[in-house]
Amino acid sequence: MSTAASPGIGAWLSGHLRRGGSFLVVGGIGFLVDAAIYNALAFWGGHGPLFSLPLLAKIIAIAGASVVTYFGSRLWTYRDRAAEPRRGAFWIFVLLNVIAILLQLACLGFSRYVLGLHSPLSDNVSGTLVGQAIATVFRYWAYGRWVFPPSTRTDGTLPAR
Repeated sequence: MSTAASPGIGAWLSGHLRRGGSFLVVGGIGFLVDAAIYNALAFWGGHGPLFSLPLLAKIIAIAGASVVTYFGSRLWTYRDRAAEPRRGAFWIFVLLNVIAILLQLACLGFSRYVLGLHSPLSDNVSGTLVGQAIATVFRYWAYGRWVFPPSTRTDGTLPAR
């Protein structure tokens, strides 16, 4: 391995560690918002207003958390990327979050309707913990690629990925 490649790898790794760390903090806040909204809708007082509609409760919870994570990502995680959001970036964000929501719903639906688990613990493990983990990995990759892409170089090209 040449010494010329080492600083590039170190800078790349350092950048991903910093960005990944801030992404996880923003995601952690989103996780808390998601869990709070879901549990209030599904289990408040034993049987929340959407107790019999857990997937709808999860969609509402994820939508609320997505607003929080968009602004956290824009203002902190990807603050070094283009200052002005690209045209259509919001709609790309929405589309990617729909995909992430489907990943979380698949985990919750599998637990509820295939495994027959209906407790607050099983819902939170499957939909909020496992589903959120899978969706977070997807979002980190997708946001960095399409929502908040690297700034263009002075020659107008994007840096190599």
